[in-house]
Amino acid sequence: MSQPKRPYMIRAMHEWLEDNEFTAYLLVDATHPDVVAPLDYAQDSRLVLAISYQATNNLQIDNDAISFAGRFGGVSQNVWIPMAAAMGIYAKEDPNEGFFFDPSEYDAHDSTPPDSPKNSPTDKKPTLRFVD
Repeated sequence: MSQPKRPYMIRAMHEWLEDNEFTAYLLVDATHPDVVAPLDYAQDSRLVLAISYQATNNLQIDNDAISFAGRFGGVSQNVWIPMAAAMGIYAKEDPNEGFFFDPSEYDAHDSTPPDSPKNSPTDKKPTLRFVD
């Protein structure tokens, strides 16, 4: 199974926004159970976070999550956003400059260990092969 595109798209758009002196905003699903962020700032179950280098400390965008330290109401807090909760990345100055993601992209990518009963050899999908 291929890796989700979301982390790669977020890293690329973030770099492009920074290079063009835009302020990068991340749209987050605030209802995701693994989000660690100041949810008091969420509206309509969504949270918008500034993720420019100027607004964050120790920003990390890896394949699993986006993490950084930021100031909210003058108080420093650590933020951790799993990739499945990242709904989009865009420019504060122009919301049309960005990417918004299919919420179902991570539905097929779960964290079931490879040796679990769900992934037993009898559960394999059928495959096609060419026969002469």
